[in-house]
Amino acid sequence: MKRVIDVYDLGHSPYRSAWDLQKSVQKLLIDQKRAIRDGNTPAQLHNDQLLFVEHPHVYTLGKSGDSSHLLKGVNELAGIQAEYVEIDRGGDITYHGPGQIVGYPIMDLDNHFTDIHKYLRYLEEIIIRTAAEYGVEAGRIDGLTGVWSGDQKICAMGIRCSRWVTMHGFALNVNTDLSYFDHIVPCGISDKKVSSLSKLTGRTIDETEVKQKIIRHFGDVFGVEIRVQRETLNAIR
Repeated sequence: MKRVIDVYDLGHSPYRSAWDLQKSVQKLLIDQKRAIRDGNTPAQLHNDQLLFVEHPHVYTLGKSGDSSHLLKGVNELAGIQAEYVEIDRGGDITYHGPGQIVGYPIMDLDNHFTDIHKYLRYLEEIIIRTAAEYGVEAGRIDGLTGVWSGDQKICAMGIRCSRWVTMHGFALNVNTDLSYFDHIVPCGISDKKVSSLSKLTGRTIDETEVKQKIIRHFGDVFGVEIRVQRETLNAIR
């Protein structure tokens, strides 16, 4: 019997609100796992989840990142309607904003495989397959996390894992305003560029369609059943 992943689309959400929600869901899955281990199976079991969201302009710095990679002063960010948040994922600094599809898989890897490197490669594979459907040849660069078209990054990734339950995830540039990347050293990598599906294809891309493709490839790569939920995620908190 296949494992199930519930998919929720949060729409537009401030970064901190989505971060708090992720932490709540991660804790729920950790507590559920602990209860089952102790023989106290909850009356209602919760599946792994994939959250889609689009954030307002925000720069986030991972716990191992270098704050000097933000090239503007924090007080200057209001001028470009952006904020700066230091967070608990791995990786360096990146940008989130309109036109970018952010995916937060919150998964208990004890139910799949306990291998973080393999998990990241699976996430990359999902995006590689999605990009290919738009005629974009994408792949990996040895030693660097994320998805690249040539030497241009189209999808950044950074995760946090606690008791093998993941949070954070991937950010795919679809119709993103790439000028916002000019204010940082993206992911701390100074000798590479950033691109998007729209720039590489020369047209505006339907973001709802992209999410549908990601969902399909997610199910195939992880070998899970995908259930798209219509109610709000707050109902399970």
